[in-house]
Amino acid sequence: MKHVYPSHLLCSLLIAFSFLSAGAAIPAGYYSALNGKSESALKTALYQIINPHTLVSSYQNLPQYFQKTDVYPNSSRWWDMYSNDPLYAPDFRGLNREHSLPKSWWGGSQSTPAYTDLNHLYPSEAAANQAKNNYPLGKVTGNTKFNNGVCKVGPGQNSGGAQYVFEPADEYKGDFARTYFYMVTCYQNMSWKYTYMCRDGVYPSLQQWAIDLLLQWHRADGVSQKELDRNEQVFLIQNNRNPFIDYPELAEYIWGNKKGQAFTTPDSPDEPGGEANLITPPNGMTLDFSQTAAGHTSTAQLQFKGEYLRGDMELSVGGLNRSYFTLSTDRVASGAANSESGTWITVTYKPQTTGEHTANLIITDGGLDEGSRIVKLRGECLPVPELSAVTATDATDLTDDTYTANWNIPANEVIDYYVVTLRRYSNGTYIEEELTAEENSLEITGFSAYEYDTYSVRSARLGVLSEPSNTITVRHSSAIEGIDTDLPFVVETFPGGTVRFRCSEPIEQIAVLDMTGRMVTMLEQITDLQEITLPNGVYLIKAACRRTPVKIVVY
Repeated sequence: MKHVYPSHLLCSLLIAFSFLSAGAAIPAGYYSALNGKSESALKTALYQIINPHTLVSSYQNLPQYFQKTDVYPNSSRWWDMYSNDPLYAPDFRGLNREHSLPKSWWGGSQSTPAYTDLNHLYPSEAAANQAKNNYPLGKVTGNTKFNNGVCKVGPGQNSGGAQYVFEPADEYKGDFARTYFYMVTCYQNMSWKYTYMCRDGVYPSLQQWAIDLLLQWHRADGVSQKELDRNEQVFLIQNNRNPFIDYPELAEYIWGNKKGQAFTTPDSPDEPGGEANLITPPNGMTLDFSQTAAGHTSTAQLQFKGEYLRGDMELSVGGLNRSYFTLSTDRVASGAANSESGTWITVTYKPQTTGEHTANLIITDGGLDEGSRIVKLRGECLPVPELSAVTATDATDLTDDTYTANWNIPANEVIDYYVVTLRRYSNGTYIEEELTAEENSLEITGFSAYEYDTYSVRSARLGVLSEPSNTITVRHSSAIEGIDTDLPFVVETFPGGTVRFRCSEPIEQIAVLDMTGRMVTMLEQITDLQEITLPNGVYLIKAACRRTPVKIVVY
């Protein structure tokens, strides 16, 4: 199915498409490991090709990448598959960075490469993104909850147990299907928190109803020039491709009507070749470190994978700002690059002056007929940010097992993300977790397993963290509706015998007892962050405001 373009773009699109399609090509040998494989083995071979890739450096700076991947050719208009609103780059107002496969399905962790994988991240009009929520794809069959003329949300015939489904426009259904095929292949070892469409295990990794739906959309809406062009741009950014765009028939061999048949790439030679070939990194790729604070360090991994390479490859850095970029090695062995998984090097960017910095990674030798190959290096250095402390606020939406932690966003400060320090108390002890959040709230689950929780928040920008916020306590108690504003009383211990008290207001009469019940010391009053020193041992701390003493271990 053809994508519908605004009429004023048709002429320029035809010119741009003819140029881009002529220059776009799958790298020779990129998919050679697929030949002769079928079903689960074929899917795993794809996983081994596309999973190891260069990570996009910053979620916050995705609009910078979207300007290469999701803008109409010869125009500054954002290409939004969720809305027809005429919004224009580089202004990103009104748009969100949308995980087309919802991040909550794997728990939302920013530590997985899926979090910033451009193969499933798209710009989305904010209202459509909010309406989509974390609902599965599907065909809306009842009254719509949301409909902007491009996408809609409502009840569906199949939903995997979700209340609603998200249905994109017909001209984008194949795009989303191929995106989901990519995600469950690239991250086939992922453990899924929500299994509306996905399922644990390397094969088939999708629920059967989802396979049926996605194959239907995949067949009805074939690969468009938009997808081909985007695939090339993503390859030049993160060094991997969506194979279901390159070879749409792969979906049939893995899940569809060609299951059990061995796949062969259409361009496979009749006889094994012997020409030296560096498959990745592609020539002209940009390794982008995005924004880094002055004096701080950013690193990126770059894969070298080839076939029939003869002799080691020499690596060097040239260009105006070459002193800011360093390599973990200046030589890549041909044997390592020719191996099935290739080999990786680390590139480090450590700027000392503010501004944009560029250089070239130059690759020579290895028997390559083309001569040298260039990977562009780019980074931007900003002053070290000064961050204000966040103000944590009352938890909301309290249930037996969940609640929402909240905090106020500092005014006029650019924030990359927030770090929530969550302490979960039971039997006088606690465990501590650090969670990340994009917005000024975060759903907390598993509350029923603990007596009470506390949370504090720090903002993060360019790797710099603010001071911790005040602390909020969340309790299981209908009398106080489960929530205390600020922590009444918490005792922290540190190496060397230091004991620190946390409280929102001064507290009177704090007794420190040893385990025999003998008084060690009595504090007439404590205030927040007050510290004392005790010998190593186990103690009970009693406060007039608590019926239960706190047990601590001093070391």
